[in-house]
Amino acid sequence: MSYNVLGVQKIRSLFSPELQKFISDNMISEKKSFVNNLGDIETLTEELCGNQNYGLIMTMGKGGVGKTIAASAIAVLLAKKGHEVLLTTTDPAAHIQDFIDQLGELPSTLKVERIDPKVETQKYIEKILEQKGKDKTDDAKKLILEDLKSPCTEEVAVFHAFSKAIHMAKRKFVVMDTAPTGHTLLLLDTAGSYHRDIMRNSMNAGRLTTPFMTLQDQVHSKIILVSLPETTPMREAGTLQDDLKRAGIKPYAWLINQCLSMVPELNDPLLKSRAIAETEVIKTIQTRYAERTFGIPFIAEQKLLPALLKLRVK
Repeated sequence: MSYNVLGVQKIRSLFSPELQKFISDNMISEKKSFVNNLGDIETLTEELCGNQNYGLIMTMGKGGVGKTIAASAIAVLLAKKGHEVLLTTTDPAAHIQDFIDQLGELPSTLKVERIDPKVETQKYIEKILEQKGKDKTDDAKKLILEDLKSPCTEEVAVFHAFSKAIHMAKRKFVVMDTAPTGHTLLLLDTAGSYHRDIMRNSMNAGRLTTPFMTLQDQVHSKIILVSLPETTPMREAGTLQDDLKRAGIKPYAWLINQCLSMVPELNDPLLKSRAIAETEVIKTIQTRYAERTFGIPFIAEQKLLPALLKLRVK
C-alpha cells in the first residue's frame, strides 16, 4: 500500500480495494514531493570515531528493524578507517556472520565473534567446576553441577561474556549487535543487579567501574536505536529509549533503516507515496525522540552489506 495502516479508516481499507484506491489517489494527488535531511551511516560512523579510537557501540531495537546490518556496516566502516574493531552479537539468531560472509575479504583490523548462550554457559560451568570442585569428591562435584543446571546459569554466563566485551572496549572499538528488545533489557537488568551488589558489598566501591557504569558513560558507550520509518517500530523504539533513560542510559542517536525517502530519483507513484508517508514519521522521531538522526536507504539487493558499503564509501 502507498500509506501506513494507522487509524480506523486505513484499517478498514485492508479489506476494501475501493477504499484503498480512494486513500491512495488522494495521497498521491495531495503531495507531489518529499524532503529527507537524514545523515547517512558513514556520517554517523565518522562522528563515532571523531574524537577517540576506542569505545562501545551497541545497536538496539525491536526484532527485524535492521540492528545487525547497522552494526555490521558501522564495524566495517570503522575498520576501513584503520581502527581495531571487534564485531560481536548477543542475539541468539546470530545473523551477523551471514552479512559478513557477503563481503568475502574483511579489513585486517576487524574481528568477528559471537556470544553464544550455550557455548558461554558450558565455559562458565567448566570454570566454576574447576574453581569450586578442586580437591572435592565426585559426589561433591555432582552437587555443584546440579546447582549449575539452574536457568540463572545461562543469564550469568552471557553476562560474563557481555562484561568481557565491554572491558575490551577500553582499548578498541567493540560494536555489539544486541538481541531484540526483551532479551536486551533482561541482560541490562542483570548488569544493573550486579552493579547494585558490587556497590553494596565492596569495600572499594568508589574505585570500581562496573559494566553498568560503563553503559551509563556517554563518552565511552554509544547506544544506537534502530527503527523503521513506520509508526509501530518508532513507538517501540521510543518505549525502549524511555526504559534506558530510567536506568541512566542515554541513547546517542537513532538510525532509521529502509528509508525510501533516501532513494534518489524515486518516480514510481506507489513508492513515492510511501516515501512521502514515512517523512512524517521521521519528522516525529527528530522532534520528539532523537537528538541525532541518521538513515539507511531502502536497498533492493540480496547482498545488502556490500551494496550499502558501496553506496556510501567512495
